[in-house]
Amino acid sequence: MYEKKNVSKIYSLPKKVVFCKKCVISNQRPRIVFDKNGVCTACNYFEYKAKINWKERENELLKLLEKYRSNDSNYDCVVPSSGGKDSAYVAHELKTKYGMNPLSVTWSPLKYTNIGLKNLNAYSDSGFDIVMGMPRGDTKKKMCREALIEMGDPFQGFIYGQVLFPITIALNYGIRLIFRGENAEAEYGGSRKSWDKKLLTFEEFKNVYFSNYDLNFWLKKGFTKKDLAFFYPPDATGTKGKLCDSYFYGYFRNWSNHSNFYYASKHTGFTPNERRTEGTYTKYSSIDDKLDTFHHWFSLLKFAHGRCTSNAAREVREGYITREEAVALVNKYDNEFPSLYFKEFLEFTSFTEKEFWDIADSWRNKNLWHMQGNDWVKKFPVN
Repeated sequence: MYEKKNVSKIYSLPKKVVFCKKCVISNQRPRIVFDKNGVCTACNYFEYKAKINWKERENELLKLLEKYRSNDSNYDCVVPSSGGKDSAYVAHELKTKYGMNPLSVTWSPLKYTNIGLKNLNAYSDSGFDIVMGMPRGDTKKKMCREALIEMGDPFQGFIYGQVLFPITIALNYGIRLIFRGENAEAEYGGSRKSWDKKLLTFEEFKNVYFSNYDLNFWLKKGFTKKDLAFFYPPDATGTKGKLCDSYFYGYFRNWSNHSNFYYASKHTGFTPNERRTEGTYTKYSSIDDKLDTFHHWFSLLKFAHGRCTSNAAREVREGYITREEAVALVNKYDNEFPSLYFKEFLEFTSFTEKEFWDIADSWRNKNLWHMQGNDWVKKFPVN
């Protein structure tokens, strides 16, 4: 048996559940804020984006690029890239519209899908060099296993590499500029203070993306520094003091998941999945990792907020679907269990099926779920 977690206390979630009046996000999403009219910060940010002078932002980008542009054959910026639609858009536009020479850096998924590998190869074939980081398998499997127990998130080890490895490669290549995609804190419901941020400091990355579990936490769990060498931040590998600026491309360009999909399909050969992703209705987001669906499913247990909620809320904000359509989609798909790769997830983590369900029960937020017959159902479904 695993210790029952008080999820609401861990994440400081409000007791009363409230849904945004414009989209389908609830106040159970960590760090989200609702205004006096019952509208979430993500929806308010989209209203704010409509007022931004994007020409001025692009001029700001041009000045930045001139500062770092290479005058020879050297790479002049790093784009962390999975071969997915968003990073493909960033890298291709930097190269073809702005004349930069980007180096793509890929942090390997926990377990590649066929479509993920196909899209990565198509992206490379469209004209990009790629450096891939793939940590030793025994460590990433063990970290995935322990992260599920300790954090209710099997993806935490992947997130370390996703954030840190591009910085390490940039510094080792003497590249001082990194472009990540969107500022997730602004786009998906963080503090109002995040709206105009061009970048996050390393401490902010630790707080937001690492959930305050830094690598020292893993040393206490029995991992050695040799086990974690590939994950350690650059200042722990002798590169402290070197300059490296990491910006959100979505600060300079009006970010749109839909537009990025069509752009990448046209220019880098990006192909959506043939089937919808479990837990949602989309076919083109986060499709490169077989185990990614369990990250979203455990979020569903903790916050009653699954992948479909995130996708539908975003598409309401972008004007592609109505709130009524989003409600119907969430009620149809959000609770779906990711059975397609369940056996592979158990093999990867070495959990028995009973252990998995015991861990799931330890992380299920009983303030948001109750049993109805033999099934767990949301206490507060969106309507």
